[in-house]
Amino acid sequence: MPAVRVCARSRAHSRACLDCPKSQAVKPSQPPVHEIVARDDFSDATYLLEVRHPQMARAARPGQFVIVMAHERGERIPLTLADFDRAKGTITLVIQAVGKTTREMQQSCKVGTRLHALVGPMGIPTHLSKAKKVLCVGGGLGVAPVFPQARAYKEAGAYVVGVLGFRSWDLVFWKGKFESACDELVLCTNDGSAGIRGFVTDGINLALKKHPDLEEVVAIGPPVMMKACAQATRARGIRTMVSVNPIMVDGTGMCGGCRVQVGGKVKFACVDGPDFDGHQVDFDDLMARLARYKPQEQAALERWLDTCKAIQRTPEAALELPDPFEEVRGG
Repeated sequence: MPAVRVCARSRAHSRACLDCPKSQAVKPSQPPVHEIVARDDFSDATYLLEVRHPQMARAARPGQFVIVMAHERGERIPLTLADFDRAKGTITLVIQAVGKTTREMQQSCKVGTRLHALVGPMGIPTHLSKAKKVLCVGGGLGVAPVFPQARAYKEAGAYVVGVLGFRSWDLVFWKGKFESACDELVLCTNDGSAGIRGFVTDGINLALKKHPDLEEVVAIGPPVMMKACAQATRARGIRTMVSVNPIMVDGTGMCGGCRVQVGGKVKFACVDGPDFDGHQVDFDDLMARLARYKPQEQAALERWLDTCKAIQRTPEAALELPDPFEEVRGG
């Protein structure tokens, strides 16, 4: 079957606009976008989804995010890009199942299934400075989105030191990927089961002691962790960039839900960020805003869990219509 030319200018010219210079050749039987082509479960709560989207993979840059809808009635959730492969035409998301939607996706998103909607890449890409020595810090789930930054700085010729923090060895992931993107890697675990015993701030202090010429720090993780990282570098005046992930609805600056205080001014994480100067971010305000809808989030999770339990308690036989000739209690 020959390729069909589809106009990229407007929907009015969407069918076989052969004479339009804006038209593009579209090959038939292309693999569907939004399809999950790979999955990896790092732990009981953390999982990776590799999603096919060639256009998004080509456009993606470190620091950007996407907004995902798992199904037609699903919640819109922002997820920072953990990786992208332009040759394969895929993007990678690393997700932690903590709320209703992420737990629902953990159950439903299997290889071969498709996401209902995927919008992006969104946000301002990470500005790669000309720093010759950079420290990239990731804590917990923040390990995944700091990887593209570490790789980009390495490709730009910088000496990259990585500091990764996990609670324990069984939660560690992507150690090999970071070893390929970093000149040095410091692994920290709360219980000392891998690397050094301590938090990422302990790893930062080790790196600062060994490399007093560090010019920039990139830190991604929970707000309390990023706040601690900014405090660890403030006295030395080292530029410290953080990636914030506040409550977000539309991702285009219209709802105002992702407001964050930066240097005493209101910024929108979706269009002004998500990267900001960590020494200027009001982390206390950010954490207060993140906790604002905790009761509603907990209620949504509990309703979903109750529904799951009800389905599990109901055997298939109970879902069949009763025989009208049998005596039915209450009938």
